[in-house]
Amino acid sequence: MLVKLAVVAVATFILIATPQFHSFALPIGLTLLAAVFAYESIWVVPQQSAWVVERWGRFHVVLEPGLNWIWPFIDRVAYRHSLKEVPMDVPEQVCITKDNTQLAVDGLIYYQVTDPRLASYGTSNYVTAIVQLAQTTLRSEVGKMELDQSLQSRDVINRQIVNVLDEAGRSWGVKVLRYEVKNLTPPETILRAMQAQITASEGQKQSAINKAQGEATALRVVADATAAAVTAVAEAIGKEGGLQAANLKVAELYIGALGNLAKTNNTMIVPTNLSDVASVVASAMTVLDRTKGGMAKPA
Repeated sequence: MLVKLAVVAVATFILIATPQFHSFALPIGLTLLAAVFAYESIWVVPQQSAWVVERWGRFHVVLEPGLNWIWPFIDRVAYRHSLKEVPMDVPEQVCITKDNTQLAVDGLIYYQVTDPRLASYGTSNYVTAIVQLAQTTLRSEVGKMELDQSLQSRDVINRQIVNVLDEAGRSWGVKVLRYEVKNLTPPETILRAMQAQITASEGQKQSAINKAQGEATALRVVADATAAAVTAVAEAIGKEGGLQAANLKVAELYIGALGNLAKTNNTMIVPTNLSDVASVVASAMTVLDRTKGGMAKPA
């Protein structure tokens, strides 16, 4: 303002000293002076902005968006604030977890000026205050958790930091809307150990899958072999002399089973009724006859 007035005064004196413009010097000087006063008095505040005006060095008024008037010399625009939501990076810092592991953490804060007067006079620099308090709170919250818990608890850390910053920001005229942890980076040795654990787990999983697939294949092979054997036996029974051969085979198996049972102790086992062999063979032949009849029906 003073520089502009000095320029107007110098220009007026030059015009007065020039004979050709002597008669126009005063009107031109007054016009320039009025233009300077108008330029310094009329202010247009943009939307979503708030300007703080001081009068004689003290807070006077907050200019709202639109056309505003202030008095030159006694009033001045001291602070200009944006009322928009502002994202701001929180620099990376090293935190110590509860199990004494170093963890590099950085984040992102979203804040908004809600009271321009407090934002101007509540703290010398509310941006620095927010960042420093966010870092302090982050170190405190990570220090309460072990490494595994801290890696899984981003939402808990975010909410706690927002609560602390929002409470402190009331006296600064600032509201912290959100805090987001961007990166949680353990030391390189822990990252390698975690990767090795993941690789081993994947290997065990694949081994279990291969084992299950092998067992399933073996069961299918056994089932196919059994089915083939049953089919072969059924076909053999259907041929001439098949029943007699089956009769003889059942009798042999029955006698062999009795012999094996007698070998297990010193007692000789003899059937109570020698006709048991014939009855067992007859029962087996009945089953074979039914099986043969069941196979013949579909044909």
